[in-house]
Formats: sequence, structure tokens, C-alpha cells
Amino acid sequence: MRNSPGNVYPDDSLNEKRNDNDSTRPDFWSQRYAGGRTPWQLDHVPARLVTFVGSLELGRNVLVPGCGQDFRAIAAFHRAGHHVTAIDFSPIAVESTRKALPEIADDIILGDFFTYEFKDAPFDLIYERTFLCSLPPALWKKYLARVAELLRPNGMLAGFFFYGEELEPPPYPLTETKAAEIFGDRFAPKTSEPVTDSLSVFGGKEKWQEWRLNDR
Repeated sequence: MRNSPGNVYPDDSLNEKRNDNDSTRPDFWSQRYAGGRTPWQLDHVPARLVTFVGSLELGRNVLVPGCGQDFRAIAAFHRAGHHVTAIDFSPIAVESTRKALPEIADDIILGDFFTYEFKDAPFDLIYERTFLCSLPPALWKKYLARVAELLRPNGMLAGFFFYGEELEPPPYPLTETKAAEIFGDRFAPKTSEPVTDSLSVFGGKEKWQEWRLNDR
């Protein structure tokens, strides 16, 4: 059963906010998709992701949270022989991505990452790009707790992470200190590399990182 996307993020104080500048609401993002105001949107698969996908063993179970309209990344995993589930709470984004990938439309979910009951969990890999930085920092620990819940032991969170400063978020940038705080002892850093082909909105501030869930 798919969760209703209308009341996402369980923190009541966030759910009470309904203004147009609240990035925790589906309408905030749907308005931007509908108006084509998507400076974070890629028209290609990033080079580092191509390399990473090619390095994986076949048949990995992959989750893409906050997928938006990034159908190319989803397709890259799918066409390399992996099972992919993607989720977003924007109806416009999900409809667009389903249309682009009709062969796996049933695995592109309209719902709330934090509460949806994923039938294919646990996952081997959760792919991150622009989802964490779309969330207010008050939700970052909750995001990582949810990631840890959905990954198998020693599973991996990998992708593009936004570091630096931003005067008018979103995107909300990480710092090295904040990353150490929120990843804590649940995740071990495996890879961290600068990204050289970022979009201008992220230029010089993206890192490709791989975080391994510690086996407890």
C-alpha cells in the first residue's frame, strides 16, 4: 500500500508550515517542476556515477530517495542489471519519471521516504543526489536514521553531497563538522572525492562520497 504524500515528514511543527517557501511540502517542489525552475536538474548521467555503477556487482538492490525527475540516474542502475526503487513526494515529478521509464513505472513511488513501507527493503545501496541538501538541517539526523533502517548490514549510502555555504537555502549545505556529527558512529567513510563536472548551482561544492553502514 502506498502512503499518501499529502502530509509528509512526521514532525508536527513542519507539517504546520504551508507557505510557498517551505521545502518540506510537496507543493514547494511541484511548483518548481511545473514552472521549469529546476537548476539542480541534470540532462545526463554524471561521470562519477557511470564509473560507480560499472563497479557494482550485478543484481544490487538500490533505492533512490527524493528522485525528482532524475530518470537518467534511475535508468543507469536499471540498465546495468540492478533492481531500482525510487520515491518522491511530488506528484508532478513522479508522473514525469514514470513516463520516462514505463518499464519500471511500478517501482517509482509517490510517497514519503520517512514512513513508506518499502516491500523490497533492506537495500544494498541508497543513492543520494540533492535529497539531503533539500532537507532542513533539523531533519538530517532523521534522514540518516531512516537510511540506516533501510540498508542491509554493511550496506552503502553513496552519491553526491553538497558542502560549503548557501545564503538562501535550499540547498542546505553540509560542513565537515556537521557531517561528522550526523554520520556519527553509524557510518564509516569509504570514499570522498571532489566533483569536477557539477552544475553551476553546485560548482566547486559537491563531493562524491561513499558511506558504509557499520554492522552492529
